[in-house]
Amino acid sequence: MSAVWDFADFDDHEHVHMFRDRDSGLTAVIAVHSTHLGPGAGGVRYWHYPQRAAAITDALRLSRGMSYKNAMAGLPMGGGKGVILADEGAAKTPELLAAFGRAVESLGGAYVTAEDVGMSDADMVAISKHTKHVSGLPVASGEAGGDPGPLTALGVYLGIKAAIREGLGVDSAQGVRVAIQGVGSVGGGVARRLAAEGAKLTLADVNLARAKELAEELGAELADSAAIMEIEADVLSPNALGAILTERSIEKLRVPIVAGGANNQLATAADGQRIHDRGIVYAPDYVINAGGIINVALEYLGQGSREEVEGRIALIPGRLAEIWAESKASGTPASMVADRMAQKLIGRG
Repeated sequence: MSAVWDFADFDDHEHVHMFRDRDSGLTAVIAVHSTHLGPGAGGVRYWHYPQRAAAITDALRLSRGMSYKNAMAGLPMGGGKGVILADEGAAKTPELLAAFGRAVESLGGAYVTAEDVGMSDADMVAISKHTKHVSGLPVASGEAGGDPGPLTALGVYLGIKAAIREGLGVDSAQGVRVAIQGVGSVGGGVARRLAAEGAKLTLADVNLARAKELAEELGAELADSAAIMEIEADVLSPNALGAILTERSIEKLRVPIVAGGANNQLATAADGQRIHDRGIVYAPDYVINAGGIINVALEYLGQGSREEVEGRIALIPGRLAEIWAESKASGTPASMVADRMAQKLIGRG
C-alpha cells in the first residue's frame, strides 16, 4: 500500500490517523484536513469497504469536503472525518464504540466527531462516555443539536428550490419532476418536503423496501437505484453515497439540474468541468448539504437554539446563488468557483 501522502486525494491534510483495537475489533481512520478555522469537525461513518485503501480514500475526501463545508457555512470549525471499517455482516458493539471514543479523545480536540452513515444518535451517546469531543447528542426541544439528518434535509430542500429558480426560472416545486437517489434520513426528508409542495417524484434506494414504502406514502414512482441516473426529469437529487457523477454518467444525464445531499458527488475534479460543459446547473454538495453540520457545530460550541440553526440554514440558497452568478460571469464551473471560495477561507487560496 502507498504511503498516505501518495494517495490521489491527499490534500496537505494536517493529520491522518489509523487506529486498531484488537479487543473490540475496531479498525478506524480519522483524517483532519484543516484546523485553520477551528477543530476539524465531521461525522464518523460505519461502512464495509472491500479494500482498506478505499476507507483511507473516503476519509481523505470527506475530511477535505468538511473543511470546505464548514468554511462556506461560516462556522469556526475546520474539517475532519472518521471512518470505522465494518466487517461484512458484523454489528456495532459497545466495546467498539468505546474504543472509537478513546481514539477521538487521544487527538486532544483536533477532531470533533458526530453522526454519519451507519451511525445513530444513540451511538454518539455511547461514544460521548469516552470523549468530550462529540456532538449530535440528544437535546431538549428547541435547542441546537441532535440528529443532523432532518436539518441536512431542510438545507437540501431549500437548495433544490434555489436550483429550480436558477435552472427553470420558477419559484415553486409544484409540478417539477425530481428524481431522488437515496431516501434515507436526508433523501426521505427532502422527498416529503417536495411532495408537500406538489413535486412529481421518482424515488430509488438500494433498500428497495424503504423506497417502495415511501413511494406509496407520497404517491411517487419507483426506479432502480442505478437507472435513476438516466431518468428524464427536471432535477436529479443524489442523496446516497458519493462519486456518482463520472465521465460516463454525466454523458447520460437527462436533467438540467443536479442538486442533492450526497457528499463528494463528483468522482474527479474534471467531472465538475464536464457537468458545466453540458449546461447543467450544479449545486456543490458541501454547500447545499451543510444543514446537519450547522446544527451539530452550534451544539458543540454552545451557540444557539434551533431557531438560530434554521436561520443559518436559510442562508444556503443565497450562497448557491452567489456561486452560480460567479460561474456565469467567469465561465468557470460552479464546483471550481465554490472550491476557490472555500480554499481562500481556510487560508489556502
